[in-house]
Amino acid sequence: MEKNIEIEGINPVELFGVNNINLSKIKSFFPKLKIVSRGNVITIVGDHEVMDVFEVKFQMILRYFHKFNQITENAIEQIMFDDGTTPETNDGSETLVHGNGGVKIKAKTINQRKLVKAVNENDMVFAVGPAGTGKTYTAVALAVRALKAKEVKRIVLTRPAVEAGENLGFLPGDMKEKLDPYMMPLYDALRDMIPPEKLADLIDIGIIEIAPLAFMRGRTLDKAFVILDEAQNATVMQMKMFLTRMGQTANFVITGDMSQIDLPRKQRSGLSYALDALKDVDGIGIIRLNQSDVIRHPLVKKIIDAFEKAEAAEQKLKDEKEKE
Repeated sequence: MEKNIEIEGINPVELFGVNNINLSKIKSFFPKLKIVSRGNVITIVGDHEVMDVFEVKFQMILRYFHKFNQITENAIEQIMFDDGTTPETNDGSETLVHGNGGVKIKAKTINQRKLVKAVNENDMVFAVGPAGTGKTYTAVALAVRALKAKEVKRIVLTRPAVEAGENLGFLPGDMKEKLDPYMMPLYDALRDMIPPEKLADLIDIGIIEIAPLAFMRGRTLDKAFVILDEAQNATVMQMKMFLTRMGQTANFVITGDMSQIDLPRKQRSGLSYALDALKDVDGIGIIRLNQSDVIRHPLVKKIIDAFEKAEAAEQKLKDEKEKE
């Protein structure tokens, strides 16, 4: 069967994006349909029932565009996985916390929403993916939400102080001043969600603690929302040490990017080890984010994709040489 859908009041070029990137995204959800765009008319050919589903989703996309004057690949994904109602906001997700100036902080992509769901359902969650996918930011928002709701008594944010081309010993200042640059992404996220004066007070009295991973040894972290950031740079022993700090009533979120390991070449990442060892353990959630979750400048997605292709090509060449 064939059906034509007319696009009214919208420039098809803006709707379908540069090089039809948005149209390609839509097509990927309907592989059994032939979808052709000509001017302001889109023609679909295929099974009647599939065409009906397509028409419902496409009308949701049009309503979304009319409301927000734009559409992104992430928004298209959200509509495709939606239960049939039009998103009421740019991302269709719940507000996690109201940030400074009343800004609503939400999960903005499908996998970020999966991360929120996983944290709601599990006491320990691993969130793994490339830079810019909102792993740390979403985790911090969940931690602040839990603190404001009095579900926990404190927030503990930690990361390995692994040197990436610089030596801690040559940085000026005391230990805190040496470590602060490593903790900056955590501070940045918190500053979006808590007024500066209140944040300083919470840190001073220990309700929010930001410390290097080595400082976790020997402790029991209870009634706390604990985030281990940059976990790919934890060794296997450090990872085991950290995970076993978990108290009776605590939430642990472990975030990392396996493409940014700064450990010595022969030393295995504790994150990699934990993902393999714990993948079948009940009560532990594992969420994998990808390029579609990148919410930084559009070039970031392209950079990640280009690096992954280059790394795959290098690995293929290396494998071929080893076979010779």
